[in-house]
Amino acid sequence: MKKLLLLFIGMLSMSFMYAQNITDAVRYSSDNIEGTARFKAMSGAFGALGGDISAMSINPAGSAIFSYSQTSLSISSYNADNETNYFNTVNANSNSDFAFNQAGAAFVFNSRNNSPWKKFVLGFAYDQTQNFDDDFFASGISTTSIDSYFLANAQGLRLDEIIALPGESIDDAYADLGASFGFANQQAFLGYEAYILEPDTDDDDNTLYFSNIAPGTFNQQYSYAATGYNGKFGINLAAQYQDNIYLGLNLNSHFINYERSTFLFEENSNAGSLVTEVDFENNLSTIGNGFSFQLGGIAKLSNDVRVGLTYDSPTWYTIAEETSQYVASVRDDGGPTTAIVDPQVINVYPDYKLQTPAKITGSIALVLNKKGLISFDYSRKDYGSTKFKPESDTFFAAQNTGISNSLKVANTYRIGGELRQDNFSFRGGYKLEQSPYNDTSFYGDLKGYSLGIGYNFGASRLDLAYENSKRDINYQLYDVGLTNAARINRENSNFTLSLSMNL
Repeated sequence: MKKLLLLFIGMLSMSFMYAQNITDAVRYSSDNIEGTARFKAMSGAFGALGGDISAMSINPAGSAIFSYSQTSLSISSYNADNETNYFNTVNANSNSDFAFNQAGAAFVFNSRNNSPWKKFVLGFAYDQTQNFDDDFFASGISTTSIDSYFLANAQGLRLDEIIALPGESIDDAYADLGASFGFANQQAFLGYEAYILEPDTDDDDNTLYFSNIAPGTFNQQYSYAATGYNGKFGINLAAQYQDNIYLGLNLNSHFINYERSTFLFEENSNAGSLVTEVDFENNLSTIGNGFSFQLGGIAKLSNDVRVGLTYDSPTWYTIAEETSQYVASVRDDGGPTTAIVDPQVINVYPDYKLQTPAKITGSIALVLNKKGLISFDYSRKDYGSTKFKPESDTFFAAQNTGISNSLKVANTYRIGGELRQDNFSFRGGYKLEQSPYNDTSFYGDLKGYSLGIGYNFGASRLDLAYENSKRDINYQLYDVGLTNAARINRENSNFTLSLSMNL
């Protein structure tokens, strides 16, 4: 096996780097606290309730509701079902995963004097906020070829800036072009070396290119596979003031681990096509870390009614990305001839910053003594305020303009209820998360429901939850050129088991 070369793309080529885009901004700006089984069974409507380890991830004042120190641990099984429609060809697939999605503890310190501050709480919580594990397969007959992608990147670039020097290897040429000029030149190089595109004139200063793939119809097969997660570790400080006021602060550390691989196979039998088959593979690896804080309060208006308010700050991320690529083609050159362009090079790009939008959550809950409860949360987040940084970079400035024009305020509604019978608790919930896009046909609303049951042993509790959600997405294959979209009907479901214990 050939040794992979690491190519560090310098700041000079920032504007040509692997295109961070609106999709990335939405991916890392979205959050969906996985939480305990009790929390998930009520669709996360815990902003005014507290009394659950995961509740303090929604409202940091929630830990001050505890009467005793408590800890919890949760495991979940995930299943994602995707039905993909690409030019009226439907494919279905699913994948399953298993993870420890939540762990935490809250330590309660009661006041020993007549202070109006009744108790203080120190808490720690880990929550998986997103599970990126996903895959789908799309196939169909398109009238747009992958050649449009390579042409879109090549047009306007000098020929001597997209080809190898005499005697230079594929690996070295790909690396040198990336280091000197950037990502677009690498794409043009791949297309040129695979005989997909040709220069209009064989001069170094040529900037016009044409395709060796004739117009017509194209049988395309596209596969997508992603793994990873977004997690949050929080330190919680909370206190109870007198009998009806609860206040809290969370200091959160965030981390991203995301990997994605896509593969396109295309074939054609169009008259005049020199190239009849293309394979194109792209791999992306992303790691990131960030910081945020939360401020929250809960007030008991009466023995039965509680209200809550939470402010979630933006999350300030630092993100690093690496990419690798492969392309191969088959051409009819007096017989089938295969060209394989496989640069064993990992592109390592400069770290960039991402600021996600802030969020406000208002909550109200009706607690019916020991018989049960019902709770409602409303959240507001302006995705149009998401920003790539540094904002002085021309590429990021253009992306930020696109974000403010394409994304909007998204509201989230969550309602949950719990009915208690002896030691058993029966739960249910519903959530609606509005699309962050102005064009909801591109990325639809998320709708989901949840069910659960729990048993209280006294000093410990065992809870089980089932959660189901659906969303429709138009997934665009590439940012430029081949911008066809596959329509995906996505259904996610999971089971969660939690053990909670008094300390």
